[in-house]
Amino acid sequence: MMIQPSVTPKLEEPKFGFNEYAERLNGRAAMIGFLIMVVIEYVTNQGVLSWLGLK
Repeated sequence: MMIQPSVTPKLEEPKFGFNEYAERLNGRAAMIGFLIMVVIEYVTNQGVLSWLGLK
């Protein structure tokens, strides 16, 4: 016979604004964007601004 837990764990609801989750997500997005920028520069042999035609 299995014993059920007496307390239901509280799950965090999504938060808005400056909080730990938002900052972590923003940091990960920045790292991915930087990596994509470096790959574009390596593959095309020109800077991102030149690649976009802004320079």
